[in-house]
Amino acid sequence: MPRGTGETRRYLAVGLDCYLCLLVVGLLLHSCLRAADAGVGRTAVALVAQLTALSFANQVLLTMAVRASAGKLIMGVRVIRLPDAGRPEFRRLVLRWLYGLFWLPLQPWRHLRRATAGPPPRERLGGCPRAAATHADLAGVRQVHRGDLRSYREAVAGGRRG
Repeated sequence: MPRGTGETRRYLAVGLDCYLCLLVVGLLLHSCLRAADAGVGRTAVALVAQLTALSFANQVLLTMAVRASAGKLIMGVRVIRLPDAGRPEFRRLVLRWLYGLFWLPLQPWRHLRRATAGPPPRERLGGCPRAAATHADLAGVRQVHRGDLRSYREAVAGGRRG
């Protein structure tokens, strides 16, 4: 199984996705506002609707088609299904997208609270170490380097022939 990508590469891919999404929606919204004189409420609704639709298309539909969103394609990252490194299906990608929409924006708040609360507990409820509960493999998918995935496929194909 190919190992996951590092935090830096993953965060850069997310940043590129956000930037590209905001850029495209900004251009669309700018052209829409020029064509019709809309109020602030309609503009806000249009902005949120377009951001949501474009985010879904990028994170779910594009990832289904080419195993990566636009930012991940630029960073050389691919999304695979666990445990067999196959192509992730629609349900897993939708769960991952929803998780990113609702969990990721809360991370700065969690880090601030953790910094002021003192040292974290060593174990979670149930006795599992905190490191075992990683957020890197959301909804049964993992982000891997494109080259690692290619090497893994070649090794699996070579093992089947031999």
